[in-house]
Amino acid sequence: MGLNLAEKKKALITGGTRGIGRSIVEEFLQSGFADVVFFFRSSVDAAKELEEKFSGEDFKIKGIQVDVADFKAVEKAVAETIEFLGGVDVLVNNAGITRDNLLLRMSEEDFDAVINANLKSVFNLTKTILRPMIKQRGGSIINITSVVGITGNAGQANYAASKAGIIGFTKSIAKEIASRNIRVNAVAPGFIETDMTQALNEEQRKALADAIPLKRIGKAEEIAKAVKFLASEDSSYITGQVITVDGGMVM
Repeated sequence: MGLNLAEKKKALITGGTRGIGRSIVEEFLQSGFADVVFFFRSSVDAAKELEEKFSGEDFKIKGIQVDVADFKAVEKAVAETIEFLGGVDVLVNNAGITRDNLLLRMSEEDFDAVINANLKSVFNLTKTILRPMIKQRGGSIINITSVVGITGNAGQANYAASKAGIIGFTKSIAKEIASRNIRVNAVAPGFIETDMTQALNEEQRKALADAIPLKRIGKAEEIAKAVKFLASEDSSYITGQVITVDGGMVM
């Protein structure tokens, strides 16, 4: 049996308690697009607050604490997700960390931590979700990469490598499973208003905005809407693509 297009989607979103991940969770729920399970690593209070915000008969939401870099832990958490939602139509691989430093000063631990959290997690989640999606004959996987994965960035060799890896992974898996009616795409955000950009002073923020053709830093909701488009039937003929949402910064 194929997917019923009129039904509310069942979505799994990693890194769902803050920044872009939280915006995706809120966009999916508030618009009535999907019921949501979100994974988080350490923000227990933020996860509870998010669940409470959307508690009610109109919403189905659950947070699961899991280290997405751990394959066995992901298998267990995905099984719990499928039990709660009754399946998964949409997977959003959003979890990620930074450990910035110049390569000469970067420790092996900081390189491995970023690759595992950002790239291996995408392998773990995608591999685990494929069988259920193939069984239901459809699905959409959206991987959150970064413009840094396209351009590179001094001081972020680990982060840029992980995000470039996501792009290669996205295109390869899109080719592997297109015949199964499963689409795989990536969204590459530019500079977005998050905890990280809040730490910049006014001068730094202005310099950033001036380097962007649209002359402003983006909003997390703008990424969430692009993700929802790729998760929906509006993008039914799009797979293997990287959609850059960056105000024109990387052309």
